[in-house]
Amino acid sequence: MSNYKKRLPPIKYTSRDFQSIRADLIGHAKRYYPDTFKDFSEASFGALMVDSVAYVGDILSFYLDYQVNESFLDTSIEYNNILRHGRSLGYKFGGRGTATGEITLFIIVPANEVGMGYDSDYVPVLKAGSSFSSNQGARFTLTDDVRFDQSNNQVVVARVNESTGVPTHYAIRSQGSVVSGRLQSKSFTIGEFERFRKIKIGGPNVSEIINVIDQDGNVYYEVDYLSQDTVFREIVNKTVTNDSVPSILKPITVPRRFTVIKTRASTTLQFGYGSNSELERESIVDPKNITMDLFGRDYFADKGFDPSKLISSDKFGIGPQNTILTVTYRENAEISANTFVNGVNKVVSKKFLFESENALANSKKRSVTNSLEVINEKPIVGDVSLPTVDEVRQRIRDVYASQNRAVTKNDYEALAMLMPQKFGLIKRVNVIRDPDSTKRNLNMFVLSENTNGYFTKANTTLKRNLKMWLSSYKMMSDTVDILDAKIVNIGIEYSIVVKPGADKLRAITLANSQLIARYQEKFYIGEPFYISEIYSIINRISDIIDVKNVRVVQKRRAPYSDIRFDIRQNTSDDGNYIVVPKNVALEIKFPNSDIKGTVV
Repeated sequence: MSNYKKRLPPIKYTSRDFQSIRADLIGHAKRYYPDTFKDFSEASFGALMVDSVAYVGDILSFYLDYQVNESFLDTSIEYNNILRHGRSLGYKFGGRGTATGEITLFIIVPANEVGMGYDSDYVPVLKAGSSFSSNQGARFTLTDDVRFDQSNNQVVVARVNESTGVPTHYAIRSQGSVVSGRLQSKSFTIGEFERFRKIKIGGPNVSEIINVIDQDGNVYYEVDYLSQDTVFREIVNKTVTNDSVPSILKPITVPRRFTVIKTRASTTLQFGYGSNSELERESIVDPKNITMDLFGRDYFADKGFDPSKLISSDKFGIGPQNTILTVTYRENAEISANTFVNGVNKVVSKKFLFESENALANSKKRSVTNSLEVINEKPIVGDVSLPTVDEVRQRIRDVYASQNRAVTKNDYEALAMLMPQKFGLIKRVNVIRDPDSTKRNLNMFVLSENTNGYFTKANTTLKRNLKMWLSSYKMMSDTVDILDAKIVNIGIEYSIVVKPGADKLRAITLANSQLIARYQEKFYIGEPFYISEIYSIINRISDIIDVKNVRVVQKRRAPYSDIRFDIRQNTSDDGNYIVVPKNVALEIKFPNSDIKGTVV
């Protein structure tokens, strides 16, 4: 055995591609089998065997490198693999964006007996869940109840008695918040108990899980992680008129729970691996009796207590078994749910509630409900596209670094991008400290996308939701102002010199296509524009000798932004880049027409 080991030929492990492996195999055969294999011409059987082995070696080498690269966040290129790395680091992928905004609602109610004002008995409440649509078919759902009896609603005379001139009906104008998407429901027949059961409910357009209920009426609650067994339920505050607090947060234990796993192509619910029998024999502690290590208190003041104190189970929740599970969710059927001004104009479904329902005349109630009209006076916007690979990778790093608290600039930006999509999504964000403030006042500049994927200002509802979302993470001494970033549209003009005899049309077409591909991704707020990169991209084209007269020009007036921006003044002294203010985002709005090249 020792003599055999001594005779083993040396192996070169540095050969990884087809040609190098083939050369090593031929050298090996010539050296160790000179009398057996002599013919290595391209048409010989020996060449066939060498090429086959080299082919297999090249493929194995490729897949080995590929698998190793996919094992790390920085080198991974597969979208779903990057999301898996993100989940292990605390990043929760939200899928495709949701558009949010405000709508204006109108109803006509009868006047009171004297005609001096409307009859308050016939002023209803439009319940949350009512739906509306646009001419393009996008569906929107009302997120909160709309009370038409609020004092700040606008009231005008709608109809008068022709003979007396006394008002007979009044029109009431009110506001409501909506979110894009339509409600869907699916039922799943669940058999015997299964550990960590997964149920696929749809594609990437599922924006929110509304509820999950089995046939026995048991409710399953969505949690961020299966180890989380407490959620806070929102309860209507009956004393809102006295204390101005519309809702009360009540903690509840959730032995039945699930987490949502989203990929680029699917949305899946995952449950724990506890069974119903374990729920029956294990105790569940009332959250109000769980205390922090504080003297004199009979309550907890923080969500971050040890969850193991609530349920004496290590099964990560109770999974469904031998039942029918009904899942209700909201889905954005359209790739783009954004809508321009006055785009929402159809009432799809409505649910009214009158205070004295049974005491009112049905004809008058029907007249009020049938009079409902809707428009949106501001655009309904969000983020219409999935984040790119590079955007997801950066968000994962930022989320991991933030650790669910907002201290630094990057923390605020990461948490802003992590806001649940049912509250709206922003496309770009940049945070800078207010130089005029003596305190820790932060200015957060944000942008959304419109229906066509162009930059647009975020609407009021989205900014209000974002401010509320950040309030639970920010430091007590911080104040955050949500502001609109400025949009500056630009174009690129250049000239090229091609090689003698080269196809000029092909050269200029190739140059334009590569520049369009490079600037397809949106600029970040405050990101500088590197003019030198244009030279680098075009000079790599073999038919082009030189690039001349590169100019970056501003595009203004409709359909571009009207913001004035002096490109010449903001260009560096060496002419290599354009300095962009921290509240400005550049945009090449129409790359196919805004990037122009000519041949000298």
